[in-house]
Amino acid sequence: MTALPATMTAIEITQPGGPEVLKPGERPMPLPGAGEVLIKVAAAGVNRPDVMQRKGEYPPPPGASDIPGLEVAGTVVAVGLGVNHTKLGDEVCALVTGGGYATYCAAPEPQCLPVPKGLSTVEAAALPETFFTVWTNLFERGQFKAGESVLIHGGSSGIGTTAIQLAKALGAHQVFATAGSLDKCHACVGLGATRAIDYKLEDFVKVIKEDTGGRGVDVILDMVGGDYMQRNINALAVEGRIVCIAFLHGPKAELNLMPLMLKRGWLTGSTLRARSVEQKGSIAASLRRVVWPLIEQGKVKPAIYRTFPLAQAAEAHELMETSAHIGKIVLTA
Repeated sequence: MTALPATMTAIEITQPGGPEVLKPGERPMPLPGAGEVLIKVAAAGVNRPDVMQRKGEYPPPPGASDIPGLEVAGTVVAVGLGVNHTKLGDEVCALVTGGGYATYCAAPEPQCLPVPKGLSTVEAAALPETFFTVWTNLFERGQFKAGESVLIHGGSSGIGTTAIQLAKALGAHQVFATAGSLDKCHACVGLGATRAIDYKLEDFVKVIKEDTGGRGVDVILDMVGGDYMQRNINALAVEGRIVCIAFLHGPKAELNLMPLMLKRGWLTGSTLRARSVEQKGSIAASLRRVVWPLIEQGKVKPAIYRTFPLAQAAEAHELMETSAHIGKIVLTA
């Protein structure tokens, strides 16, 4: 094995604030612990939780790296004790609790997946955070099944572009998505949405009622919260499920829950970062079994909007905060 350097480059949050607080720095080389692998990072995905952490609104869980970055892809260069299936030289992508914005990153082996055949490591870096999130929320908590209809808010986001494709590939009857411009709506339809709704011009509840003959949708994947919560309930079908994964409009709302009760509906949600390695490993196993073949067959693919060199993480965050992007933003080492 080639000797590893003693230090690495990492993007540090020098203080809570705007994108300009992200600065390249030098950190000690991380060592893989028991059950972990060390990845020489080729690329790292940029996600909304990274922006929240930079602002001081989403601290890393105990024991996690303070370096931002929740997903990476690259080459395994060292393995810890108890690593059973991953070998030196393997190309993998991984979900991590932090540390992705760096040239090296340690990851639990159960949270690693092989780079799908036909994808580059840069493309693979756009997979873990969004695919883990969509799988556990839309398919596990939301119990989405073939033949059902789904509404995906934030359809042009990394989560949205993933959810649209997976719902379509796994047999959705109708896929509705909300987005904030004509271009974004066209992109959602191009990825498989039956109907994209420009939330600045249209009322998504009215559109869904019209397009489903008054029935509503079976599952709603919501990252907006706030004033969308009541409207989600109103757009829900009988026995429908609403799954909350973020609150861009805030976590509080005054609700009339009678329609939810009458519809025998569910309102649930989850976070991913603080869940156990075992739980995340279970999600990874499901992805490898069900979703990785779809990626390798070309039926699902990461939608990458733009890449930035690692040193330009601040610029990447500036772009994310404009919400101009369609799909994922990725940092390259």
